[in-house]
Amino acid sequence: MPGSAVIIGAGIAGLATARGLLGAGWAVHVFERSPGLPGTGTALGMWPEAMRALDRLGAGEQVRAGSVELRGARLLRPDGTEIGHLGAGRTVRLVPRPVLLAALAEGLPPDVIAWNTAVTDHGALPAADVVVAADGVHSPVRAALFGVAPRPLGTVALRGTVPGPAQGATETWGPARLFGITPHDAGRTNWFASVRSDVLASAGAGHDDPQVLRRLYGDWHPEVRRVLDALGNTPIDWRTLLDVPPLPSYVQGRTVLLGDAAHGMAPNLGRGACEALLDATALVGALSAASDVPGALHRYDAARRRPTIRTVRLARVANSMSTARHLLPVRNAVAAAAARLS
Repeated sequence: MPGSAVIIGAGIAGLATARGLLGAGWAVHVFERSPGLPGTGTALGMWPEAMRALDRLGAGEQVRAGSVELRGARLLRPDGTEIGHLGAGRTVRLVPRPVLLAALAEGLPPDVIAWNTAVTDHGALPAADVVVAADGVHSPVRAALFGVAPRPLGTVALRGTVPGPAQGATETWGPARLFGITPHDAGRTNWFASVRSDVLASAGAGHDDPQVLRRLYGDWHPEVRRVLDALGNTPIDWRTLLDVPPLPSYVQGRTVLLGDAAHGMAPNLGRGACEALLDATALVGALSAASDVPGALHRYDAARRRPTIRTVRLARVANSMSTARHLLPVRNAVAAAAARLS
């Protein structure tokens, strides 16, 4: 069923949807407020189901070529002793965000994306069979349709990359904070930290001050200290963590929500980018197979809303658990038991 679509946002969900619909013969226009594709960004986990989605979109091989394969991660205490081993039975590919977005944008006609074009009123968009709102966790479209704003998780994330390869992946849990290390590519290390907001505030640092990381993590095990020593003037991405409360639907009329606009979540499960890709391929599949748009959007909503709401809840629990302040031995014992089942 070829038709026309207007897509708000050229992030992962928006570009994946544009690529899929163009391949299905649709006319597509994307509006994006930023000036172009990003040149920097940290690594994103691509689980096998996300790689299958990328293969369906014709972007899998490019992502494989620009990513690192990883099997499992060690969960550690601040002194470096092991709590457990996570995901030993599953393989994930770690791909820098710019590589993923470039792969999704590869081959799109140059006039498909209108850069530097913020959408302030989705009701004033050009006429189309479908309006796809892939406009992020702060989605103005979601706010206009459902009156739902994102809710704070009580934690702040700091992320970046440093020179030097990572030897595997670790996530270290301390009181009220964690520190993660993964490969970024063959020559760089990806790092991320999550801290309870009040703990970070008491550290008394500005957003661009790497000394806050030394104050919070400087006495942790050598793998963490190696990253801290390599920080130098590398950029630090600093943001308050949010998620989106459960919505009654991801569809209203001919407007459909995808990605973080529909189900923004805590990053602790490494599922945000994967779920955006699964949204996109589910929507493209529904629109391609259906004889009418309302029926296709209903099938998309039925396929994606319940599983993503469940993932948001699990990610929220993981965020709270990994940055717990009290009963840390109990927390670690529960995490060790869960790791043995993963």
